[in-house]
Amino acid sequence: METHGIFAPETEGAAHEQYEDVGPVAQTVVKETAKAMDFDREEYGERVTGDVIATARDALFASLLEIETGTRDEFEADVPDGFEVHVEGSENVDNVAWHVAPAAETVVAATYQQKEDAAIATLQRIAFGRVYRDIV
Repeated sequence: METHGIFAPETEGAAHEQYEDVGPVAQTVVKETAKAMDFDREEYGERVTGDVIATARDALFASLLEIETGTRDEFEADVPDGFEVHVEGSENVDNVAWHVAPAAETVVAATYQQKEDAAIATLQRIAFGRVYRDIV
């Protein structure tokens, strides 16, 4: 079993705090990206909206969520009692990526055969949408 990512908020408050913490980083990333694209002041003002920065914040937060990867047996052993479990993918593959979200008493998971990095990235987006979007 391996751990990827750094955000594993235990409570809704912790999730909200970590989400707030990535706000300034998201704004800086968007600003520097716009500079690299040679946006002048006018174009920056027209194209870099609050929605653009919010999307960057959402993506950044999601990409930092802690994901475990391992075998199906390791996954099943790691699911806390009483938690709701949502699994995306096939039952006929050997590996699982999962995120335990104590704040929502939920575990989200995705199965994969070989492409671990893709499974992790996909699951981070799924976890954000299913668990954290309404919390943060």
